[in-house]
Amino acid sequence: MEQRLDYLKASTGAFKAMRELQQYVETCGLEHSLMELVKMRASQINGCAHCLDMHSKDARAGGETEQRLYTLDAWRETPFFTDRERAALAWTEALTRIRKGVSDELYAEVRKHFSEKEIVDLSLCIIAINGWNRLAIPFRAKVGDYQPGAYRRTA
Repeated sequence: MEQRLDYLKASTGAFKAMRELQQYVETCGLEHSLMELVKMRASQINGCAHCLDMHSKDARAGGETEQRLYTLDAWRETPFFTDRERAALAWTEALTRIRKGVSDELYAEVRKHFSEKEIVDLSLCIIAINGWNRLAIPFRAKVGDYQPGAYRRTA
């Protein structure tokens, strides 16, 4: 598909605001590998090819296994994810599909594995990737030419 517009160039102020949120998330202290799984899962739900391309490459460059990436959509049925990762993935699904709400049971499960600060930071990671998805999808961000880590170097 042909890119409709380059949102970075079209609104540099908006892009800067999103990057500032992303910079916070990247330095908040959550594990990089966990955040890449969260970004991948939200992007799967939203159908964002640009972000799936980017984060699968960044995850692999960070040491993530092909097996876990290939089975991420079915994480509940696999033994490949830790309890902490499972809680984060469930939280990701709930926040990405927020119209369904967030149950007390899910919050209690997440609270077992994350501190209050970590829950806020994890939520901001989910908010950020959902925002990036909502920019990339309608404007048809280019897919396929991303190189691992390139975004961090240029943004």
